[in-house]
Amino acid sequence: MNKDQLNELRLDLSLRVKNGVDFIIAATIIWSAIAYIWTLSFSSYDKSVLTFIVGAFMLPLAFLLSKVLKTQWKIPDNPLQPLGLWLNFAQLFYFPFLVFILLKYPDYFLMSYVIITGAHFFPYAWLYTEIVYAVFAGIISIGSLLLTLWLDLDQTYLVGVFMSVMLFTLSCLIWLSYRKKSGSGNP
Repeated sequence: MNKDQLNELRLDLSLRVKNGVDFIIAATIIWSAIAYIWTLSFSSYDKSVLTFIVGAFMLPLAFLLSKVLKTQWKIPDNPLQPLGLWLNFAQLFYFPFLVFILLKYPDYFLMSYVIITGAHFFPYAWLYTEIVYAVFAGIISIGSLLLTLWLDLDQTYLVGVFMSVMLFTLSCLIWLSYRKKSGSGNP
C-alpha cells in the first residue's frame, strides 16, 4: 500500500464515520451529566464513583447517535476501521491511574479523567486527517490542569463544564469539516 492509497482509506473512513461526531456528541452529553454530578453535595469520592457509572453510558449513547446521524461503525472493506475502536480502548489502560486517584486523591479525579479523555483524542487527528483533534487534545488536557490549579475545590464542577464546552465545540468543528470533505454541504 502506498501513501496515496493510505490517504484514500483515511478519507473514506473519515467520511463514513463522519469524523466520529456520534462519539463526540455522546461525550458532550455524558460530560454535561458529569459536570452536574460535581455540583452535588456528595464527597469527592462518591462523585468520582458516580462519574464512572455515568461514563459507562458512553458507548450505548454513541451507538444510538450513530443511528440518528447515520454513521457507520463497521466498515469491512476499510482495513483502518478497527483502529478507531482500538484507539478508544487504549484509554482503558489509564484506568488504573484513575483508580489510584479515586482512592488516594478523589478531589482531583475529575481533572485526571478529563486529561485522559482529552489526550486520547490526539491520534484521531491522523486517523481522520482532522488536526482539530490534536489541537483539542492539548487544549483539554492543559486547560483542565490549569483550571484545577486555579479553582477552589468547591468549583471543580467547572472542569466538567469546560470539558462539555470543549466537546461541543469539537463536535461542531468536526461536523463542519465532514460536510466540507463530503463536498455536498448536506448532512
